[in-house]
Amino acid sequence: MESKNTIDLARRIIELDILRDQLWEKLTAEAGYQAYEILRNEQNS
Repeated sequence: MESKNTIDLARRIIELDILRDQLWEKLTAEAGYQAYEILRNEQNS
């Protein structure tokens, strides 16, 4: 059986994944086709 901490971590990951999707939608709405390039440039800087 998983510990409470393990379950909490899994839930936090799910919440972050949902937030990531929401932020990606906002970025693509603002930056359009350049969103992916902007994201990669920021990750690599």
